[in-house]
Amino acid sequence: MTRTDGYLLDNRQSEAAERFNAFADLFDPTTFRHLAALGIGPGWRCWEVGAGGTSVVSWLAKKVGPTGKVLATDIDTSRLAAAARPPVEVRVHDVGAQEPPAEGFDLVHARLVLVHVPDRERALASMVRALRPGGRLLVEDADPALQPLVCPDESGPEQQLANRLRHGFRTLLAQRGADLSYGRRLPRLLREAGLRRVEADAYFPLASPACVALESATIRQVRAQLVTAGLATDEEIDRHLSNIASGSMDLATAPMISAWGRKG
Repeated sequence: MTRTDGYLLDNRQSEAAERFNAFADLFDPTTFRHLAALGIGPGWRCWEVGAGGTSVVSWLAKKVGPTGKVLATDIDTSRLAAAARPPVEVRVHDVGAQEPPAEGFDLVHARLVLVHVPDRERALASMVRALRPGGRLLVEDADPALQPLVCPDESGPEQQLANRLRHGFRTLLAQRGADLSYGRRLPRLLREAGLRRVEADAYFPLASPACVALESATIRQVRAQLVTAGLATDEEIDRHLSNIASGSMDLATAPMISAWGRKG
């Protein structure tokens, strides 16, 4: 992810680890299914873009084995230290502003990254350029505008408050350059980048403990920004966090769209 003056979800904040754990619980099964279908195996050279946490990096390392390589990059690698041993290399890198760290990768993967990158076009072109002929690209990103509610079943005042705070969160993201309808465009963007055999699907978690954990961590992480921007009061946020803790709401996340294709 590319940090701007107003980047909202800093990896060094205490809630970031909670968010990464929730993302892993929610999306790792989908990600791993797609990666396995792309044929990953021993000896592959992989680039994990905007890695954030360690769950995908560690899974890739097991698949490629000692003869392969996994390059894990992010603008902030503070959460990747535990994975930094062969075949994993950890490197600070800004995919939206720098040249690819290497070329000839068998696989390049990014999850929930490009939606936040101001120069998404350059980032995607960089990822494609880093592939070897026949290499696979898997890009997975959210599309909050496709389903903007944290409580699709808005059945009462608790759900209405949750959805209003989610609207505030989306407002903050948009103000910082996030593209809230990026996910749906991925299939077309991969084809326009020259990839072949492009396919895509979507995963939409509707209610799970991980959705609860993600919502709580996210609201606590952006609390100050919501209040400063006049999008919520401290009392409203306290009430929402109490509602989350009560377990009385079915909480969802934005759909994650996965798109993949081959180079050349």
